[in-house]
Amino acid sequence: MRPSWDNYFMEMTEVVAKRSTCLRRKVGALIVKDKRVLATGYNGAPSGLKHCAETGCLREQNNVPSGERHELCRGLHAEQNAIIQAALHGSSINEATLYCTHQPCILCTKMIINAGIKQVVFKGAYPDKLALEMMKEAGIKIEEIK
Repeated sequence: MRPSWDNYFMEMTEVVAKRSTCLRRKVGALIVKDKRVLATGYNGAPSGLKHCAETGCLREQNNVPSGERHELCRGLHAEQNAIIQAALHGSSINEATLYCTHQPCILCTKMIINAGIKQVVFKGAYPDKLALEMMKEAGIKIEEIK
């Protein structure tokens, strides 16, 4: 049996997440438009910098709970990396769908809104109610796949 398009793209996010260098949570993201993958991203340190496996996790060292103090991290989020990859390669993501292994945080949500992404499909929950509220306010269709 063939998977639905949503399940097909969500399975791809799981493969992308395997490239993550984060010690706490492996996250993968895909930006899709017209059933075509435009960009992918996973969470980890910026290109050319040491990964957390080498430096240790700042968030763990400082006992920072999930969903708080995003600035205390060496890494970029998967959604951020996907948006940056699209920009680097000149791909318009306006009206696209973002697939992600986890619900986007508030920082990624603001980028998603301003990038013109129209739909977000995710699998895993994340403790950020404001992010969901802002996506709804912006008219972004939200779908959680269980």
